[in-house]
Amino acid sequence: MLTSLYVEGETWFHRLAVRPKLILLLVASVVLFAVSSWWVLLPALLLTTALYLTLGMTLREAWSRVGFVFFTILFLALVNLLLIPPMDVAVMVVRLVTLVLLAAAITATTTIDAFMDEITLLLGPLERMGLVRAADVSLALGLVLRFVPDIFSRYQAIRDAHKARGLPVRVLTILGPLIILTLKDADTIATAIDARGFRRH
Repeated sequence: MLTSLYVEGETWFHRLAVRPKLILLLVASVVLFAVSSWWVLLPALLLTTALYLTLGMTLREAWSRVGFVFFTILFLALVNLLLIPPMDVAVMVVRLVTLVLLAAAITATTTIDAFMDEITLLLGPLERMGLVRAADVSLALGLVLRFVPDIFSRYQAIRDAHKARGLPVRVLTILGPLIILTLKDADTIATAIDARGFRRH
C-alpha cells in the first residue's frame, strides 16, 4: 500500500536539488509540446522511463504510482481517435506519458519539506508585490503531496470492500464514497489549519 510519494534512495536524481528538477520539468514540457519529431519524443520517453525505473522502487510500486494516470491517458487517446489522426494521438500519448514519468520521478526523489521551501522561495517576489502568500501556496502544495497517497490507499480499501461483499467493482460506484471521504478529510484539515493560525485569511 502506498504511504508516501517520497522514496528513500541515494541515486544522483535524489541528490539533485529541487530547483533544477523543476526547471527540467518546465523545459521538458515546453520542448515536448513544441516538437512532434519522433527523433525527440522517443529518446525522451526512453530516458524518463529509465530514470523512473532506477529510483529504487519495485515494478509493482512504480506501476501503482502512475497506473491510474496511464489509464486516464489511454481513455483520452481512445476518445481523440474519433477526432484526430492516429499519428497525432500517438504523439499526444508519448508526450503525456513522458511528462508523467518525469513528474513521478521528481516527486519520488524530493521530500515534501524541500518542495515547500523551494516554492516559498520562488514565490517570494510575487508575495512582495502583494499578489500571493507564498507560505499558503507552499502549504497547499505540501498538503496535496502528503495526502495523494492517502487517497490512493482509500481507493484500494473501498475497492477491496466491494470485492469482499461480492459487489461489482466499478469506477462510478467507488468515486462517490471516495469523494465524500476526501472532502470530509479536507474540511477537517482546513479547520485544524485555521485553528492553529497557519493562514491569515
